[in-house]
Amino acid sequence: MDFQRSWHKSYAPDVPKELDFEKITLPEVLTRTAGGFPDRTALIFMEKKILYRELESLVNRFARALTQIGVKPGDTVAMILPNMPQTVIADYAAMRIGAVAAMYDPLSKESDLIAQINDSDSRVLVALDLLYPRVMDLKAKTGIENIIFCHISDYLPFPSNKLLPWLSRTLHWKIGREKGVYEFLPLLGGHPDTPVENAARWEDVAALLYTGGKTGASKGVMLTHANLSCNVQQLRAWAPDLHDGRESVLAVFPFFRAAGWTGIQNLCIFAGWTDILVPKPEPNVVLEIMGKCRPTILPGAPAIYAGLLAHKKFRGTSLSSVKGLIVGAAPLPVEVVTKIKAVKDGPVINLYGLTELSPVGTAIPWGGTEKPGTVGVPLPGTDLKIVDAETGTRELPAGEAGEICFKGPQVMKGYHKKPRETEAVLRNGWLYTGDIGFLDEDGYLTLVDKK
Repeated sequence: MDFQRSWHKSYAPDVPKELDFEKITLPEVLTRTAGGFPDRTALIFMEKKILYRELESLVNRFARALTQIGVKPGDTVAMILPNMPQTVIADYAAMRIGAVAAMYDPLSKESDLIAQINDSDSRVLVALDLLYPRVMDLKAKTGIENIIFCHISDYLPFPSNKLLPWLSRTLHWKIGREKGVYEFLPLLGGHPDTPVENAARWEDVAALLYTGGKTGASKGVMLTHANLSCNVQQLRAWAPDLHDGRESVLAVFPFFRAAGWTGIQNLCIFAGWTDILVPKPEPNVVLEIMGKCRPTILPGAPAIYAGLLAHKKFRGTSLSSVKGLIVGAAPLPVEVVTKIKAVKDGPVINLYGLTELSPVGTAIPWGGTEKPGTVGVPLPGTDLKIVDAETGTRELPAGEAGEICFKGPQVMKGYHKKPRETEAVLRNGWLYTGDIGFLDEDGYLTLVDKK
C-alpha cells in the first residue's frame, strides 16, 4: 500500500507508515531466533525455563513425531490446551511440517467442539491429560484417530505443589495403553532433534481459529503464514524502542485466541522475547507470577486489570520492570486508565481487532498521544474506512459512525468451508467487521456498537 491517511500524523517517532514485509514464516522465525538468541529464555512455565535453542530442538522432535503418526502437509492438527509449553511446541511443529494448527477452547461445550473438530477434518488431537474422559468421548464422535496427551507436570519444577499452591492437586491423569493414544514426552523422546526442513509456505493456511463472528454461528477463520507473519511484523514495528532479545511478556491471553497466539506468543518468538506462560489468569495467580518473573510487558483484558486493581496485594506488587501495559478484548474505561496511571505511569496501549484480522488492526501509538476511550489508529500497512451500515458502499467522514472496514496483509483468507459467509464479509479486499465506530480528525478509532 502507498497512501497517506489522517492517522499517519499520529504515529510515534520512528514508526514507519509502511512496511516492507519480510516473507518469513513463523517456523523460520523460530529457527532464526534460536540461532540469534540460543541461550535466551523462550518460555517460563511455573518457574521452569526453556531456552530458545531448547525450544527449537523440541519443535523439531515433535515435528518428526507428528510425521511418524501420519501427519502430512495440508493436514489439520487439533489442539485443546491451556497456555503451556506443549502448546507452543505442538503449534510450531505442526506449522513446520506444513500442517494447519486448529486451536480450541478447553471450556467450549462438547457440541461446539464436536462440530468444530469435524469441520476442521482433524485426524490428530493434542490435548491436556486432565480432559481425558471428555477427549475420549470426542474421539468417538469425530474423525480423530490419534490423540497425544500432555501432562502439566511434564514441565513443572519440583516440588510444584509447594511452590505453586494455587495449582490443582491432581496434576496428572494416568493414560492407559490404547491404540492411537500417546503421551507427549515418551513420543517426543523417540525422535532426534536434527533440523526438520520447513514445509510451510507463505500463502498456505497456518492456523484455524474458531469464532462466533457476527451471526453467532461457529466459523473457522483461516489465517495464512503471511497473515500471521505480517501482523507480528506490524506489532514489532509499533514499539521501536523495545529491544530484541531483552523483553518479557506475561501471557495472560489464551493461545487458542488470536490475541494470545499472535499478540503474545508469535511476537515473542519474532523478537526473541521471553514468554511467561499463565495457564490460569486469575488476579492472585497473575500477581504471584508477576512478583517472581517481573515482566516488562503486561497485557490484559479490562476484566483482568479491574481484578488486579481491586486485589489487596496489587499496590504492594512492584511494577518497576513494566515498560507498558497492553489492553485487548475491549476498550479500557477511562476511569480504569486513570487508576492504572496512578500506580504505574507508562504507556497504556489499547488494541482493537478480531480473529479475522490475525487479530490486530489498530492500537494506541506506543510513545505517542494516548486518547483514553479510543482504540488507537491503524497499524502500518493497514487501511481503514467507515462506511454506512445499511449498504456498506458510502464512506463516511470523520466523526460519523458506521461499519468499520479494514484492508491489509493481516486480513484472513476466509472462513473454512463457508464461501457464502466469506463473501459477505470480504468485499473487494476489504474486511467488513460488523462493528460500528467512528474516526476523529487524527485518525483515532472509537467503538460504538455492533451492527
